[in-house]
Amino acid sequence: MPWIVGVRFRPVTKVYYFDPSNVEGLEPDQRVIVETSRGVELGVVAQPVHEVPDEEIKGPLKRVIRPATPVDLLQVEHYRLQEQVAREQCEALVRELNVPIKLIDAEYSFDGSRLTFAFTAEQRVDFRDLVKALGRTLQTRIEMKQVGARDETKLLDGYGRCGRQLCCSSWLTEFHPVSIKMAKNQSLPLAPNEISGLCGRLLCCLAYENDLYSDLRESLPRVGTQVKTPQGTTGFVRGLNIIQERVLVKLEEEEEQYVEYDVSEIELVSRRESAPAVVAEEPAAAKPSKRKRKRRKKKAEDTTTSES
Repeated sequence: MPWIVGVRFRPVTKVYYFDPSNVEGLEPDQRVIVETSRGVELGVVAQPVHEVPDEEIKGPLKRVIRPATPVDLLQVEHYRLQEQVAREQCEALVRELNVPIKLIDAEYSFDGSRLTFAFTAEQRVDFRDLVKALGRTLQTRIEMKQVGARDETKLLDGYGRCGRQLCCSSWLTEFHPVSIKMAKNQSLPLAPNEISGLCGRLLCCLAYENDLYSDLRESLPRVGTQVKTPQGTTGFVRGLNIIQERVLVKLEEEEEQYVEYDVSEIELVSRRESAPAVVAEEPAAAKPSKRKRKRRKKKAEDTTTSES
């Protein structure tokens, strides 16, 4: 198994594996200079040197060049201070050239040779003139990166409906698929303003407890199932309290009477409430066309003639 070190380039982002063979004594939170596909970058050790299975390594590992020096940190801080100035200049050019984008962030590379602007747009945008103007103004290589609504919210940060800092900007390093089925599985209201986050997409936290709800649902009867109560009466399940594993039963004998029972107290009678039988009527025979009637009449006459 290969030895690797996990390096992160920005807070709360994905951890990338690098080859630590050139450097010894790497520790968590230590700043290092690494070789990447986009050039030399400064990162932070997020995982100490350890072995991983071969299956986790995709392609050849880039190497850790050296630990970051005080000069490296001063250089990075210098370019960080220039990012706000670069963003203001970019926003001015966006307005001047009337480019339909919303600028989100500006980030210099480690050595200042590349400046990346993150933006959002409702459709595909031709920003070639903007890139040329920025290159002449800022005297560096310009890259434009379009991001989605979730990435925009992650960069801007904020507080969710729970009152805490957003998961995506505080600890969630990768976005996972979230579907409306998860909200239905947890019996949540399907109103968009109830299950959507600041990004306008489905709440990431819908996925946190979804597996628990799925497991608990397996031990509960479905809504519409006929059950027998501890009193010996029968009724139909009309609601579920999944976390407490209780069911709301509408009694058959008592009209409009609902009683809540623990799932262990009831007995299953039928899987689902039976629907009224529908008897399909036999379609009436179609009336033959005039041409078919003439053909049948002629055939009957020919048959009579041959018999006689």
